[in-house]
Amino acid sequence: MVGTAVMSMYTGAKTVVRTVYGNSSGFEVKVGMHQGSALSPLLFLIVMEAISREFRVALPWELLYAGDLVVVAETEEDLIKRFYEWKNNVEKRGTRVNMNKIKVMISGERQKPVQKAARWPCGVCGRGVGSNSIQCTSCQKWVHKKCSGINGSMYKVMKSFICRGCSNPVISTGHISVDIGASANLEVVDKFCYLGHMLSVDGDADAVVEARIRTGWNKFRQLVPLLTNRDISLIRRGRLYSSCVRSSMLHGSKTWPVRKENEVALQRAEMRMVRCMCNVKVKDRVPSKELRESLGIGDIMLILQQNRLRWYGLVLRKEYTDWVKKCMEYGMRWRAPDQEVDQRGHEERLCRKIAKHAV
Repeated sequence: MVGTAVMSMYTGAKTVVRTVYGNSSGFEVKVGMHQGSALSPLLFLIVMEAISREFRVALPWELLYAGDLVVVAETEEDLIKRFYEWKNNVEKRGTRVNMNKIKVMISGERQKPVQKAARWPCGVCGRGVGSNSIQCTSCQKWVHKKCSGINGSMYKVMKSFICRGCSNPVISTGHISVDIGASANLEVVDKFCYLGHMLSVDGDADAVVEARIRTGWNKFRQLVPLLTNRDISLIRRGRLYSSCVRSSMLHGSKTWPVRKENEVALQRAEMRMVRCMCNVKVKDRVPSKELRESLGIGDIMLILQQNRLRWYGLVLRKEYTDWVKKCMEYGMRWRAPDQEVDQRGHEERLCRKIAKHAV
């Protein structure tokens, strides 16, 4: 009965194209889901669930969200095999795979070398170093303190310090594509946007923070007439900023592996927006805390920490059979700057301990 009702909605369905010159003549829709229908996403999920039930491997080797699929493999051969399993099975059932949108990202292998524009580049970020830096005992490169991860005095660890570039190297390769046979190649990229989140081969948050700041500025420019309108109170402008601009900057921030330089970038971008809303310049020497209080908003880093703690609590409340909860027990290579390390400069720690250290 339900199937008949759904099919009747799609039988003989017609639509038009709206243009600036008016609507086009109606034409029948025979393929695809109805755009804008609340029932369409549910129908799509039901179909994908039924199609992939027989051959999918599920977590943690596959991430399926609506029509977006991530296939994880340890070798290139396994990746190609899993890709063809999905491609052949879904095409047998009448769906198509868009080959132009498929990308391959190899963790730990960078396709484009990091730009070293400075005379004395940092061994981690590549930017120029100054007096507040420490030398790596392995590669002999100088590293910013903010890039080293050292809390406190650098003098205590200067004789045994090993930078992230040596303890967890990212290899630059000329591997620009993956041959999957049938005269087809998949492009290999250094970063990829999946569901609004920017993933990179380094595993850090540099790319996603840069992308979210850029998105925040786009939203801010769209709302400049309201955010800088003096007829609107500062409190109301602060609420509009928090709900529209800051929320876009912190989208997905609960899982960001942020470093100090990422926090500084977020704070600088926000304070530029805050000063613009308050019509205050840097030379006016007005404290940032006073400007935020006049708008009724808090520090962006406090909001970021709240988001991360909220997600951490949600994961802790999950069942032990849940894969997100299982990832808490995965072993990772991580080094605390104030701890004794082995020859490779790192030690085995669990994700749970790393999360507790961060919060």
